Amino acid sequence: MITTYCHIRNKTILLKGETIFSNKQSLLGDFLINAYDFLKPNYPKFYKMDNLSKLGFLAAEVLLRDKTIKDYPTDAVAVVLSNATASLDTDYRFQQSAENVASPALFVYTLANIVAGEICIRHNITGENAFFVTPAFDAELLHLYTNSLLAQDDIHACLTGWVNVLDEQHDVFLYLTEKQHHNTGIEHTASALTKLYTQ
Repeated sequence: MITTYCHIRNKTILLKGETIFSNKQSLLGDFLINAYDFLKPNYPKFYKMDNLSKLGFLAAEVLLRDKTIKDYPTDAVAVVLSNATASLDTDYRFQQSAENVASPALFVYTLANIVAGEICIRHNITGENAFFVTPAFDAELLHLYTNSLLAQDDIHACLTGWVNVLDEQHDVFLYLTEKQHHNTGIEHTASALTKLYTQ
């Protein structure tokens, strides 16, 4: 069952459709810092992250704030993410920095799956993780892959979603599925994901 979900679009963070934070007039970088200051996660490494990791980090912070995954063994939670632009936003910045002196701080983020790593470190998740690059949000892929993980005896929850950014354009949809919540939440189907993603 999908027990909670979060969007970040148009410089607005929503949890289950309710606005948590909005700063539409700012540039994306300023919005991310302001959202971090608003949420107060006390995680100084945030400032070193690229925009893709910051978006994923903030969505996970909002998503998991009231849904503790600490009740599960650390290896019983999986992370499955996808996007269309991989790490292109950071790749452009790294290429520009390489014209003078290449920035090792940017180079670290030239892999799209670093966002999954940042979320796993923050929330002490050691279960399986995967990152897919697809032309657009693919509800069927996320549904099938997440369900295949949840079919395993040792996986009890999965943090799944779409984290995409290129320049000022950003689109994040993250959700949590849990096995033990059979009667609460939204059934985890591709059509339900499409509906939640587009709301």
